[in-house]
Amino acid sequence: MASVLFPAEALQESGAPVVLPRRKRFTRSEVARLSEVGVFKGQRYELIEGDLIDKMGQNPPHAVTIRRVNTWLLRTFGLSSVLCQLPIEVASEDQERNEPEPDLAVIADPGMGSIARHPRGDELLLLVEVSDTTSRFDRIVKSSLYARASIREYWVVDLPARALYVHRHPSGGSYRQVICLSEDETIAPDSRPDAMVKVSELLPPASPALG
Repeated sequence: MASVLFPAEALQESGAPVVLPRRKRFTRSEVARLSEVGVFKGQRYELIEGDLIDKMGQNPPHAVTIRRVNTWLLRTFGLSSVLCQLPIEVASEDQERNEPEPDLAVIADPGMGSIARHPRGDELLLLVEVSDTTSRFDRIVKSSLYARASIREYWVVDLPARALYVHRHPSGGSYRQVICLSEDETIAPDSRPDAMVKVSELLPPASPALG
């Protein structure tokens, strides 16, 4: 069977990278057929670059953060504008092997009313992912995917770092502006500059220091 080198994942031994077996990369139509026959019954996942990403488990801090961000988004943009863990459409060149389900998103026109497809990236004002063990994946792989989809603003709430990464101004498959805010700093979406929020308000309460 043919093999391919995954540079980001290759293990190092005696200075030479290990060549890993080729992975099976799924398409959306393949995943849809498997779902139709019940292969994924009771499971939650998203398709990213041909890989099925398990979205079943949420530890309490992750769940609390989603609720906090959701509450703030609802207060800022209104009930009909906020999507929670629903699929979106990416750029045409990425659609065959990608169907992301971001934690939260804000749609620009809540009255778009299309039932033929999911919202496109260029129809979103803001997209938010909450990360506990997936921060690098969300900030590298997903940010490129979302930039190509023309999502104008993308936030990653990094729970271990208690920080917020803000990505703005997509161009050429990347974001021209990326800033990292600590929990003591404040931010407002580009689309609602009047709606300032302190990063700590989006995070779960800090654990008390031991000692």
